[in-house]
Amino acid sequence: MGDCKLYRYSLIITSAILGIGAGPLWASKCTYLTISGIRFAKQNGREKMDIVNQYFGLFFLIYQSSGIWGNLISSLVLNQNPNKVATDNISYSYCGANNCPTSTTELRNTTTLASGVSDMLRYTLMGIYTGSGVIAILLIVIFLDQIDLSEEQKEENNNPTICTSLLGTIRQLKDKRQCLLIPLTMFSGFQQGFLSSEFTKAYVTCALGIHFVGYVMICFGATNSIFSMVFGNISQYTGRIALFMLATAISVSCIIALLLWSPDPKQLSVFFIFPALWSISDAICQTLLNAFYGVLFDDHKEAAFANYRLWESLGYVIAFAYSNHLCVSVKLYVVLVILLIGMILYLVVEYLEYRKQKASSQDTNIVIMEESLKVLYETELG
Repeated sequence: MGDCKLYRYSLIITSAILGIGAGPLWASKCTYLTISGIRFAKQNGREKMDIVNQYFGLFFLIYQSSGIWGNLISSLVLNQNPNKVATDNISYSYCGANNCPTSTTELRNTTTLASGVSDMLRYTLMGIYTGSGVIAILLIVIFLDQIDLSEEQKEENNNPTICTSLLGTIRQLKDKRQCLLIPLTMFSGFQQGFLSSEFTKAYVTCALGIHFVGYVMICFGATNSIFSMVFGNISQYTGRIALFMLATAISVSCIIALLLWSPDPKQLSVFFIFPALWSISDAICQTLLNAFYGVLFDDHKEAAFANYRLWESLGYVIAFAYSNHLCVSVKLYVVLVILLIGMILYLVVEYLEYRKQKASSQDTNIVIMEESLKVLYETELG
């Protein structure tokens, strides 16, 4: 019992350290891509939103492919374990939307693999992941080009400290557009949290066994990486709103289907169809929402992306916090409500931006007309 508590506390500490490192790294990555995309667009006379979308699409193509390699590595390593778990005696009536905390007690002995994994396999898996992280750091240090901030940005961010960065993140919430985008940003965390936790546990593990989880998530990662690139490129032709509506339709359809579907091991393909469809929605939200943040909050990119990561992570936290207390059906309804609220408020932001651009265009036309009349008047006097 004491060893279990020690492991539990060590996991909490490790997660906290990972979060402290991941937050600034994510904000820096988003800022780098946005600034690079905007500068490339200006140099080549292109629309900055289109280029930034393409940059983020390419990034998420590579980023989401980690779901392929990571899950493939874990599946291959863990499948070497001689003590495979049998799932023949599982009652499938407890799987799917009907899965509740009170009904999972009898399934724990048949759905857990942790006790059968040898220390050698654990060390092998952790060694591979640690080595991959070290290689990633070396690639950034050696090959990533540095970008010089403009003079305005240098003056604004002169000698930034943790306190000033934190205050900047909080001040960003004064922008009503940022507040309106919070539910949609949180939906990204809720959606990924549900898929990685509830779907893999209540659907895949419950009906097929834990050794299928890696392969199902590989399907999610592969589809996500491909469509991240696709939507990053076609958004210049379709526009953001149409793609966000597509993401909403796919997510709503998946949620309704998951509420109605009873997992059956004989329907093996269905277990892969759901993550594939959900990955399309996630690809749209991740790629276009990140790009939208970069262009919408052009003057405060770091604070905006820090807020993005903050609220997305909060969605994760809430999803995992109530994981052991609610039935899967209730969790699906929560995700659905967050999605609908988020999309409605997102459309409000698009409307506000449309009005702003329209007013700016009218002001520009008035200035041009006044300058033309002034030149004409001076010419006639001359």
